[in-house]
Amino acid sequence: MRIFLTGATGFIGSALVPELIQAGHHVIGMTRSDDGARALDAAGVEVHRGTLEDPESLRSGAAKADGVIHTAFDHDFSRFVENCEKDKRAIAALGAALAGSDRPLIITSGTGMGSGQHGEPATEDVFDTSHPNPRIASELAGNALLEAGINVSVVRLPQVHNPFKQGLISPLIEFAREKGAVAYVGEGRNRWPAGHLSDVVRLYRLAVEARERGARYHAVGEEGVSSRDIAEALGRGLNLPVVSIAPEDAAAHYGWMAMFVGLDMPASSARTQARLNWHPTGPTLIADLNEARYV
Repeated sequence: MRIFLTGATGFIGSALVPELIQAGHHVIGMTRSDDGARALDAAGVEVHRGTLEDPESLRSGAAKADGVIHTAFDHDFSRFVENCEKDKRAIAALGAALAGSDRPLIITSGTGMGSGQHGEPATEDVFDTSHPNPRIASELAGNALLEAGINVSVVRLPQVHNPFKQGLISPLIEFAREKGAVAYVGEGRNRWPAGHLSDVVRLYRLAVEARERGARYHAVGEEGVSSRDIAEALGRGLNLPVVSIAPEDAAAHYGWMAMFVGLDMPASSARTQARLNWHPTGPTLIADLNEARYV
């Protein structure tokens, strides 16, 4: 397949490039910069210049592909709501280029969109359309395309990790350095799901190859790692004390991250594993945090 990949030089996209090429696909990678173009060219990728803010660049990239994987996202979380709306517009532009065909579009969301009740893990068959997380805009955009006849499916991400980066945990490291301690909220029992980068990129490849209209996949290797276990691993790596803070103090301590830190967000990938014969094999989140470079 000729696959148009947004976010081709990002954390996930740059690992997805060799996964796709090794499987025999031709990758058309989007980048906004000269450095990105050089990196993609060196990796054997057809370079496409474009940005999330330029819908025509998205449409033209998708138009020349047999399938699209959309991993690009503006990760400035201080403008999270605005960036989720930007993602919604980008998904609409990508879908417009695929109208009238069965070419697959794989978009990206978060596992929280499938949240269960009473602490049960989020599942692939649930889409909570009233979920307060602004990232819901991505899946709502995907639903609108499905209703218009576009072949859309969703990869929902947990905390994606390797020893160099760990999703929302990476900014927690900066907060810990600034405050001089690693904190968790309350008893630290709230859980975050996790998936190793190598497993996540393999799932994206399987999803685009499956071409399953309306499918939702969870890139989850671990259903839930407690915030206290995460904090203790960071404390060891940073050589900082680990402390508990009260929920009412979270906003003052974490700033923009306060909306996330106390959430209990376990998620299952049982249906994904059965549907695509995808089985996570990468290291655990704590193993990667123990190997992380903190200097």
